[in-house]
Amino acid sequence: MKDKQTERKPAEVPEGAKQAGEIRDRWSWVEPSAWTERMLAALENGVKGGKWFALGDKVYSARALRAAFADVKANRGAAGVDHVTVEMFEQHLEENVKRLMEALRKGEYRPAAVKRVWIPKPGSKEKRPLGIPTVRDRVVQGSLRNVLEPIFEKEFSKESYGFRPGRGCKDALRRVVGLMRAGHEWIVDADIKGYFDTIPHDKLMERIKEKVADGRVLQLLEIFLKQGIMEGMKEWKPEEGTPQGAVISPLLSNIYLDALDHTMEEKGYKMVRYADDFVILCKSQEEAEKALEIVKRWMEEAGLNLHPQKTRIVGMNDIGGFDFLGYNFRRGRRWPRKKSLNKFKDKIRAKTKRTNGNSLQTIISEINRTMKGWFEYFKHSDKTTYPSLDGWIRMRLRSILRKRAGRKGHGLGEDHRRWPNAYFMNHGLFSFEVAYALLINPQKR
Repeated sequence: MKDKQTERKPAEVPEGAKQAGEIRDRWSWVEPSAWTERMLAALENGVKGGKWFALGDKVYSARALRAAFADVKANRGAAGVDHVTVEMFEQHLEENVKRLMEALRKGEYRPAAVKRVWIPKPGSKEKRPLGIPTVRDRVVQGSLRNVLEPIFEKEFSKESYGFRPGRGCKDALRRVVGLMRAGHEWIVDADIKGYFDTIPHDKLMERIKEKVADGRVLQLLEIFLKQGIMEGMKEWKPEEGTPQGAVISPLLSNIYLDALDHTMEEKGYKMVRYADDFVILCKSQEEAEKALEIVKRWMEEAGLNLHPQKTRIVGMNDIGGFDFLGYNFRRGRRWPRKKSLNKFKDKIRAKTKRTNGNSLQTIISEINRTMKGWFEYFKHSDKTTYPSLDGWIRMRLRSILRKRAGRKGHGLGEDHRRWPNAYFMNHGLFSFEVAYALLINPQKR
């Protein structure tokens, strides 16, 4: 699911004029139904005591709830335990908004249980839990997020990239590459064990209360943290964690780890974090060992645990390197990590079964979309990545043509002469090799 926040323009707060229009421009990603220009001015200048009061009415106004529904609709998603789809909710939008307003205003709102499903981890036999709130609850969570996000975003560390306005994976990867080129060749490759499911509720609420003092908003957050989880036919109440899949979860996860970001920054360490995935880049093994000790102590105090098998110190020239955001880094270069390749190949396999009855042109058109999207993210991989992938995809297509010719087996050997590479190029098949060559030498276009 594509997160709309990553498309928003980040706020930059320069010195100087504070005119209303300029303030709105600086915070263009902020939801206007939740944040007036006067509030934005207070956000920039600072509020008395550093805490925000009287936010509840911003959450449950009709305008705010409609705006939150627009985000829910854009992100689509499945129905929750009440089986109400986005389309069904929209059919009676005004009535549903009115009901939510009244329930929130009177303090009678209670979320339904979160539907928990288990989905495969890419490139792995393991599965991870995904929480699916009802559409109704996603709307309220979205409105709550729109109110809270600017308050915390203003002071989030610049080294945090996940689920933040105007930031994303590519920014984090650029930062990692820049640090490695600057001589940071020892990496603390860290993994928080079950992070989203183990965030302590009391400690999380303490951090939120440092900036928010509206009792209605705080109560609403606590209700969401403790809402039931429906797994199969059984419902249970979580004592810790925030469910993956909930609209408010990414913000809450960033709020809790922000203290770690600032701790490492204040101590002079170069940590790059995307949600719960982070690396610390150091100039020596000794520095990396000290950094890891600081992280371990912080995690213990925060009630979290580093994964003992997945957390390690890696030298840039060590065999295997380290993985981060889909890439594998080693010897100063990067490749798609094994899980990323397996996930990509699974998608291609599904579209190139030998029993596929579509025309070759249709099949190529389908896989081109997958290939182009994958290349857009992994186009900075080492050039050795692409020839074998191109060959593997052509083999899949030759196998289809071979079966249609009444022959068994994969498209190998003489099939290369019968359907040469140029044959597929003439049919418009996307080529990683060609795309990479044009990327590094655009004058060849």
